[in-house]
Amino acid sequence: MREELLEICETGNAEEQEILRLAMQAIKQKRERNSAFLSGFMGLTGQFLDERTYQFIVPITPFMHNPLGVVHGGILATLIDSTMGSLVNRSLPENQFGVTTELKVNYLRSSREGTLRSEATILHRGQTLIVLQGSVFDERDRLLAHGTATFMILHK
Repeated sequence: MREELLEICETGNAEEQEILRLAMQAIKQKRERNSAFLSGFMGLTGQFLDERTYQFIVPITPFMHNPLGVVHGGILATLIDSTMGSLVNRSLPENQFGVTTELKVNYLRSSREGTLRSEATILHRGQTLIVLQGSVFDERDRLLAHGTATFMILHK
């Protein structure tokens, strides 16, 4: 494996080298924050916009592209789900956590480069279920995808 990594570092194209950089970023983020590797690959770091809205802004990387060179629909769904999940889990007490029980995404347009902004808002918070909505926008503030999800509240 070491030889293969060296070969890609020395002779790989820019896209291959970017994927290796993202893998290193994912490992580092996992070690530092105990986040999912996927979060590290996507470069997810978020912030609250207000007490009910959470946001991620991420660069579009080759990791996100489908064979047509646009952001893969699964990445958009993952970004929506991750933003909603972060909002849920940051709003719950330490002895609770939320997991996705249902996710629906509508895809409206594609994007190739630049940045993505994902925002999630809580629509309803019950004793055992939280319903949210999330949207992904490109850097020109065009809506790319919109989704809703239900998260179940569990106890640690």
